[in-house]
Parts: sequence; C-alpha cells; structure tokens
Amino acid sequence: MFSGIPLFPQQASTLAADVDALYLFIVAVTAFFGILTTVVVVYFAAKYRTDDPLKVGARIHGSIPLELAWSIIPFLISIVIFVWSANVFFDLVRPPDQTLEIYATGKRWMWKFQHLDGQNEINELHVPAGRAIKVTFTSEDVLHSLFFPAFRTKADAIPGRYSTVWFTPTIIGEHHLFCAEYCGTNHSGMVGKVIVMEPTAYEAWLSGNVTGSTLVARGERLFGDLACNTCHLSDGRGRGPSLANKFGAAERLASGATVPVDEAYVRESILLPQAKLVDGYQPLMPTFQGLVSEENVMALVEYVKSLRAARPEASRAEAPEEHASPTAPQENR
Repeated sequence: MFSGIPLFPQQASTLAADVDALYLFIVAVTAFFGILTTVVVVYFAAKYRTDDPLKVGARIHGSIPLELAWSIIPFLISIVIFVWSANVFFDLVRPPDQTLEIYATGKRWMWKFQHLDGQNEINELHVPAGRAIKVTFTSEDVLHSLFFPAFRTKADAIPGRYSTVWFTPTIIGEHHLFCAEYCGTNHSGMVGKVIVMEPTAYEAWLSGNVTGSTLVARGERLFGDLACNTCHLSDGRGRGPSLANKFGAAERLASGATVPVDEAYVRESILLPQAKLVDGYQPLMPTFQGLVSEENVMALVEYVKSLRAARPEASRAEAPEEHASPTAPQENR
C-alpha cells in the first residue's frame, strides 16, 4: 500500500545525493542511539524489577571510562556532522562562476520568474538540463520560501532583501516547486513546476516565447526614463558616481567602510539611497521605494551588471552644464 509513497523526492540535481546522504547519516545516528537507549532502559527495568517497595538500590560510585566514553563519542560524532554539513552548506550557497541567471518574485500567491532574454513565467520555470541555474528572488508582500524538493534547495523570500539558490538539474521532466513558508489563506495553492529540458529544446523554447525586451534593455530604458543618466555619467563627472565597471567591485562609503557592489547593494541604492552614502558624494538622490516595482528593480540591477563591460554608449546622455561643473554638488548614487 505504500509503494507509491517514496521516502524522498527524486534526486534531480547534482547536489541532491549529498544532501540525502547527510540527512540519512543524521537519521541513522539518531535512530541508533534512540533504539540503544530504549533497549537499555527496558533491559534494566526488567533486570532490576522488585516487589519490595522499601528496597534501596546499591550505591554507585561512578566510572571514569564510562563518563569519558559518553562525552568523547558524542563530541566526535558532532564534529563529523559539523564538518560534513558545513561542506554541503558551502556547496549549496556558493554557485559556480558561470550560471544561467533567473530572477523571481514571490507574491500572494504565485511565483513570477523572469529570464534575462525577456521571457516571463508564472508558477512555471523552464530550465536546461546539465547547466547550473542561479535564481535571485525576493518577496513583494510577506515572507515566502522558494523550495525545489527534487533539487534539495530552499531559501526564504524576504521583503526588502534578495535571496539566491542554485542547482544543476540532471533529470529531464517536470518537478515540483512550492512555497515552504505559511504566507496566508491560499498558501497551499502557491505551487508550480520546474520543466527541465534538453539544451536544444530549451533554446527553441526561449526563441519561441519572447514576451518582451531583455532585462538589460528594459533596465536601460528605465535608467533613462527615471533620469538616472543625468547624474550617473560614465566619465564620473556627474552628481552621482559612474556605474561603469562598478558591479562586482568594492565601494568606499562616507563612513569609511567598504561594501561589495552586488545585487543587494544596487537594490538598496535604488530604494534607500541614503542608507549607504558613497564617499565624496552628497545625499541628493531621491528614494524610488514605492515608485518602482520589484520586477523593474531587477531590470535596473541587471542593467548595472551589464555595465561591467564599460559600455560607453549606455551613458551618452549629456548632463546639463552645471552637472559637469567641478563645483556642483555630487549625489550619493
């Protein structure tokens, strides 16, 4: 009757076997000591049972070898679990350098995925087999959790923050995705599927499902529509710092601290520009919180990432003459 109920979901990623092995080891250790304790308790209860309610047990003075054993053995087991789990953890949180990047937004009660080429999906995600996939995501409302059971990866989608998961799918077909954090009345309906395809089939799907411009093109258009290009000049003479080759570098702040320019930093700089003032620039940039949707923020982030190639044509807009003046106030972002 239980033949259709697997103990674990299908192992459909390169990381799944490592996660399962660690989990099974912890379960085995727990079961062994749980059963051992139960057997010893039952054995002693039967061996030393007595009908005399006034009988006093013999005095026990202790055993140094026994006390050392029950201290050292658990310590060694804990060290093994710690080292093993740390190794698996670092594999889970450190994606390879070359990944297929996808953005996602959680909202009650759906997942919206955005491919860099412009394709949008709701509660479905198409990916190629054998290629590392990195999903960067956040939440627009409450706490969600993006969970891919077959890939053994999960992370919370927290409003105001970016989270990432990565996996390399190995089995072609459909696999479940869930929200693993209770998020409201329709939480159980916040489900979807990942469709793993052959690389050639995936390329065909990409070319046949273009629903808009690429994220970089959309971000570049927003960069102009929001007048960001009037302050962030590529030559660094604007009221805001140049963004060319900025992503992936380190930014020095007015406080003297240094922060990496990553997706989270760029997002914060758009929505809360006064949170981290760049050294040498004034806090003149207005906040765009509530004015730019999470999808558009992701497009702007991807555009800033594209400037790592130092594309001068992306920032050709000439600023007013006072912006180029060396005495003009400079902007934080």
